[in-house]
Amino acid sequence: MKNTTLVTVTGASGFIALHTICLLLQQGYSVRGTLRDVSRMENLVKSLSNHCDVTNLSFVRAELNDDDGWADAMVDADYLLHMASPLPAEAPKDENDLIVPARDGALRAIKAAVDAGVKRIVMTSSIAAVSGGHAKSATLDDSHWSDIEKDIGAYQKSKTIAERASWDFIGSLPAEKRPELSVINPGFVLGPLLDADTSASHEIIRRLLVRDVPGIPNIGFSLVDVRDVASAHVTALTHAAAPGKRYICVAEAMSFRDIAACLKRHVAPKGYEVIQRPAPDWLVHFLALFSPTFKLVVTRLGPATKFDTSRIRDDFDWRPMQMTRSVEETADSLIAHKIV
Repeated sequence: MKNTTLVTVTGASGFIALHTICLLLQQGYSVRGTLRDVSRMENLVKSLSNHCDVTNLSFVRAELNDDDGWADAMVDADYLLHMASPLPAEAPKDENDLIVPARDGALRAIKAAVDAGVKRIVMTSSIAAVSGGHAKSATLDDSHWSDIEKDIGAYQKSKTIAERASWDFIGSLPAEKRPELSVINPGFVLGPLLDADTSASHEIIRRLLVRDVPGIPNIGFSLVDVRDVASAHVTALTHAAAPGKRYICVAEAMSFRDIAACLKRHVAPKGYEVIQRPAPDWLVHFLALFSPTFKLVVTRLGPATKFDTSRIRDDFDWRPMQMTRSVEETADSLIAHKIV
């Protein structure tokens, strides 16, 4: 007989997932994580053991593009946190390289959870499923969806299609088989690493620290710290208000230039020089002709999209940290892990 509540967490090696697993273990849950590559298990356990008791942590092999392993991942699980999804540092040549695993992987995990009788599913989506194709002058809330008929980019399409497919599948089930579903839509996630494996979201900080940018483009980011994202996921597992809702998880907006200035103040005493020179929009457009990275950047030019986050703040009493602290602690973590 089980003496703890079991949560299956997909994509357990991911940046957000590791923080969420750590918080779950700290709160007394048992966790079963899915991994595409189980050879990473030993290092993950070692990294997590520096922050929490890993006695009730286990892993199984399962990947988004394969049916094998998903039934085993859900045996005796009370909850599913579906967090696995491809996140590129560069725009892919074929958008289906992102769309297919994001959509089909979500449905594989959710269908296995339904078959196993899991009572609630919390899915990690993104503001990319909210903001694509909308004017930046608009303030967007949880009712907005990205317009996949517009040229919004492969990542935005993948997150939108995967989330919609998940809601549609749950809605198609008979009431007696239908688990509760809640979705967390984080912004651009920063924060300290728990191991030496960086996320694509760390690239803006890493590149500034190693001066791997010709200048600072005019880009605004809707930011949130990973620890506040993890907290939102764990709250959504059991909160009475969560079922049937999407939660935009954004703390505040900062421009790339504000981030660079914050970093300069923080790391200059440590001997790091952070470039402050602005990169004009025309230069970003020119570089996008040759660089996949700048092709992704050019779609983000301009101020950050404005989001109404009243739902998550009111329902969960969610009070995220200031992003200057998160930026500083992200930099400290990259330095400590010898990534820069």
